[in-house]
Amino acid sequence: MSTQTAAKAAPKMDLSSAKWPIGFALVAVLIVIFYGFVLPELNRDVRGFFQDWLPLGEINLALVWALSAIGLNVVVGYAGLLDLGFVAFWAIGGYTMAWLGSYFIHGITIHFGGTPAPGVESGVHIHPLLILVAAGVLCAIAGVIIGAPTLRLRSDYLAIVTMGFGEIISQFVKNADEQGLGVNITNATQGIHPIDKISGVTIKNGDVGWGPMLAFDHVGRFIFFSLLTALVIFACLRIRHGRLGRAWMAIREDELAASAMGVPLMRAKLAAYAVGAVCGGIGGVAYAVHLDGILPDPLNFSISITLLAMVVLGGMGNVYGVLLCALVLSWFNTTGLPQIGETVNESFGTNINFPSFTFLIFGGALVLMMLFRREGLLPETRTRLVLHEGTPDDFEAEAPPEELVEEKPEETL
Repeated sequence: MSTQTAAKAAPKMDLSSAKWPIGFALVAVLIVIFYGFVLPELNRDVRGFFQDWLPLGEINLALVWALSAIGLNVVVGYAGLLDLGFVAFWAIGGYTMAWLGSYFIHGITIHFGGTPAPGVESGVHIHPLLILVAAGVLCAIAGVIIGAPTLRLRSDYLAIVTMGFGEIISQFVKNADEQGLGVNITNATQGIHPIDKISGVTIKNGDVGWGPMLAFDHVGRFIFFSLLTALVIFACLRIRHGRLGRAWMAIREDELAASAMGVPLMRAKLAAYAVGAVCGGIGGVAYAVHLDGILPDPLNFSISITLLAMVVLGGMGNVYGVLLCALVLSWFNTTGLPQIGETVNESFGTNINFPSFTFLIFGGALVLMMLFRREGLLPETRTRLVLHEGTPDDFEAEAPPEELVEEKPEETL
């Protein structure tokens, strides 16, 4: 083989698929440097602006929403299975963190790598990494339990069943105490707090150290949440490009055709529920770490709807589209809309409660997206082609392949 032939046969490295991971890593590093070292040295006005418009605590919460939305994207975007009860996995993951990393279980004292708060050394205190594994296993089992009886259901029926599962878990954690159940499992509306502190990188006054991350140590929590988000992104992308991911996409596009081609529907659907549930459990653990405990009141149906809106608006099936939309929507919901409303009220002398219009804005955005851009803001290429097949601008679908076009003989004079 000649040198030119070998050069042509050598595969070229595709760097386009690495731009999003590299970009995410660079942004995370810049945020750590800015909030940990640069911002404390700036003047009060600049610090006040970032504390009002871009508080690091809300960025941490946005990462929790993002990694959970990526997990829901596995079920909805990859496999095409509508799930309206994803909040259940948040609850299971959060309470697993509380059970295995706090004082809550009385009568026993187990220490295995945990960092209990002073004065609450009793109870179960397991290392947070082991709690993450335990939460993932419990959520995977719950995902299989909810997936097994719904294998023959589709569309609206599937949505109703998953919504019922989410409501069951939400009501259970609100009433599972001695008065409601006879045994205190979740401490009902009082919740469980505080939980064990997670040891990690701490940055305080420009000094870098290692120790338990306290409630005000948002930089350390950001590093922890960024690593969890990167882990979820990596796992979901690897699965998507594998055999299981291709089976999910085949089921999403045509379940009957996928079955005829040998795709095991039952195992593929159960795997989708299990993988999505594991991501939801990790999100629940991160949510408990963010709150320094767990409360049942925030674990309601609105979480499932908000996560679904993040998946639909970002682009079903596209991990980075869902990631970007989840970060933007979470910031808009917690910080952006209240700050915009406050600015408008101060400028025009009004007294409008802008946060009360959150769901109106989300609903209007979804309606507009369904009318004008059904595939989402950053859609998956395959999804965009399917949704636009047969439309007037679908030139690729209308034009026949070149090898099937007969060449016209040249006209002779």
